[in-house]
Amino acid sequence: MSETNGERGGLAHRVPDLGALELLLAVARLGSLGRAARELGITQPAASSRIRSMERQLGVALVDRSPRGSRLTDAGALVTDWARRIVEAAEAFDVGAQALRDRRDSRLRVAASMTIAEYLLPGWLIALRAARPDTAVSLLAGNSTVVAERLLADEADLGFVEGPTVPAGLDAAVIAHDHLIVVTAPSHPWARRRKPLEAAELAATPLILREKGSGTRQVLEAALGGLARPLIELSSTTAVKSSALSGAGPAVLSELALGEELSARRLVRVPVTGVRLRRALRAVWPTGHRPTGPARDLLSLTRGAAPAV
Repeated sequence: MSETNGERGGLAHRVPDLGALELLLAVARLGSLGRAARELGITQPAASSRIRSMERQLGVALVDRSPRGSRLTDAGALVTDWARRIVEAAEAFDVGAQALRDRRDSRLRVAASMTIAEYLLPGWLIALRAARPDTAVSLLAGNSTVVAERLLADEADLGFVEGPTVPAGLDAAVIAHDHLIVVTAPSHPWARRRKPLEAAELAATPLILREKGSGTRQVLEAALGGLARPLIELSSTTAVKSSALSGAGPAVLSELALGEELSARRLVRVPVTGVRLRRALRAVWPTGHRPTGPARDLLSLTRGAAPAV
């Protein structure tokens, strides 16, 4: 590259911007710099300054100004032909970009761990529907491991997890906090305890548990430093709750899932000492790919509506 070309910089420094080219086309069409300025919503002095700047940039005179109006020079007429092609190409670019945005905004794929999917997402999606009635939403409910896998495979646009850490390859934002509580049927001996359950006894007791990979189980294992072999291992919060209701044994579940059962005393809360079973609920997405469109709007809704339990 020659020194002259190096000093002139890249294409963006050598070619007028779209606003200047649109102004030149308007002058050619209307025969008046003033009328062109009004059509584009700028002042006449600003339009004159933009034309002069473009002339300096190109090194040729483009417009002859007189009391009778503005007329293109020969060079100006040639540049106008080129400008028309550039502006038409830019318009085609804009139409294509809008089509991409419309396609993106027409659907939202959400992956969520079970507690969030069952007890929080329905309300968020109703609010999103009011804001974006034309967006079709699909929801995959699975454990936190599955949510991470779907996001990393580009099979979901936004995810929600309940585990103690952020899965590798994902960025996250905490949207709420949740408590895990130990519950039993009223007939279970723990329901009649006078003293809180020790953390060590909880860890040593076979429990009704979610499957490995679930956020609930990950948090419980991390808090207790390990768990006994499960009494029953189930793949959903509802299934764990149903088993506890049947009297099969004690379970550890999100407080979000237990309001009705605790109020009706169909399940009894068992206090625990020596451990804090609190966890963060997180929205997650692939690292470096901040949510856009409907995913961004849903993320905003979760921050405004998630309970601080």
